[in-house]
Amino acid sequence: MKFRRVNIDGRVRVEALHNNAWRSLDTVPNLQALALDFGVTGNLAEDVIAVLQLGSQGFNALAQELDRLQPVNDLGGKLMTPIDPTSFRDFMLFEDHVINASRGYVKKFMPAGYQFSRVIEAITGKPFWKFKPHQLWYQQPIYYFSNHLNFLVCGEPVPWPGYTSALDYELELGAILTQPLFNATPEEAEKAIGGFVVLNDLSARDQQLAEMDCGFGPQKAKHFSSVMSSVVVSADEVLPKLSRLEGSVSINDEFVASCSTKDMYHSFQESIAFASRGEKLHPGELFGSGTLPGGSGMENGRWLSPDDVLELEIKGIGHIKNKILSPLATETPVCK
Repeated sequence: MKFRRVNIDGRVRVEALHNNAWRSLDTVPNLQALALDFGVTGNLAEDVIAVLQLGSQGFNALAQELDRLQPVNDLGGKLMTPIDPTSFRDFMLFEDHVINASRGYVKKFMPAGYQFSRVIEAITGKPFWKFKPHQLWYQQPIYYFSNHLNFLVCGEPVPWPGYTSALDYELELGAILTQPLFNATPEEAEKAIGGFVVLNDLSARDQQLAEMDCGFGPQKAKHFSSVMSSVVVSADEVLPKLSRLEGSVSINDEFVASCSTKDMYHSFQESIAFASRGEKLHPGELFGSGTLPGGSGMENGRWLSPDDVLELEIKGIGHIKNKILSPLATETPVCK
């Protein structure tokens, strides 16, 4: 099932997409009994994490209740992120992204080095060795902690940080944890995933390399903001096709690139299980897949400019559409 949160005059409500129409859970007569039947303690009318904890059997029971409801009226409410994540770990699960993004970085910022690397690649028929991931990347999932407090939602304008001249986007799949984990197996990690969203891990590329070369992870290169789709899709609908989702990038309504979730070197399940090693994970934590190959300007060559309207989509999950602002500019939402 698909769910979203809407803020109407300061009141938050959860809506479910049922028979191609949104229906508000706060009008379900048996909502509290439904929560008790499936062992959910949160408020289903306001909390998407609680709704996702219902699981596939609970969704079937909810669907029967939704059959009796009328679609919601558009009351001018504001779409919210489906959750307010309690943390945001971002993995880097695609080898092709690492190689192509490294090549794209050198092309933009080190043109002489780029020409040298192209000669070496032409001779060897292989990616230049400096473009390949670090050895540790092949041994275990790699991730960094980003800023979970600065999420925008589809439709909100994206401010351009004044300290960068190389703002980039990164199309990612996000997994939401709805059960606690500790020293989990991949199978246990899969059961703890409640839903999936589309993410845009925005990046200030001209800041990133220097910050990471210092020995720590990225800071100002990443923490200014990220974007999340307004809709979350329950895990039972996504997990069977997790490795064959198709995505796309469009800017100003022009197609830029196609992407896919195939060829994850470490699976989402393995990666979340790794994150739980010796560390308790909690409901509400968000995990990014890392950029789908081709899903960044550094890879596909289409960099952002002020006033661009960027749209990132993963079929079956949702989309993100935002206008990129000049520093200090303001704009009205563009999401539909």
